[in-house]
Amino acid sequence: MRETFNEINITPLTDIFLVLLIIMMVIAPLLDQQGISLTVPENVEQSQLKDKDPQILTIVVTQNDKYFINNEEISPDILGTVLSKEIKNYPDGLLIETDGEATHGAVVKLMDKARYAGVKAISLDQI
Repeated sequence: MRETFNEINITPLTDIFLVLLIIMMVIAPLLDQQGISLTVPENVEQSQLKDKDPQILTIVVTQNDKYFINNEEISPDILGTVLSKEIKNYPDGLLIETDGEATHGAVVKLMDKARYAGVKAISLDQI
């Protein structure tokens, strides 16, 4: 007569869990390296905002990728120079207002030039 098997062999199950654990340990550090580095804005009370008038430079990007500062068209060639001069008067940063049909490249070009000119805070808005 044949004896029945009453115990469960957990060795294969343990092997599978160890392999999965090793895979997760290798993959986990790689997950932190992707994405954009963003900073969270600090919490500001309403009373502080009312006392201070924000000084923000506004640049408009039109549908045909033209740049306007104070309703004056700026050539893409001198955009970086104009930004460097103008941003000194606006310590709170830059607001980029884009037309819905403006190309992504024109906005990114403006953001790159603004960062190179020393702008610390950039906001985007669609008009």
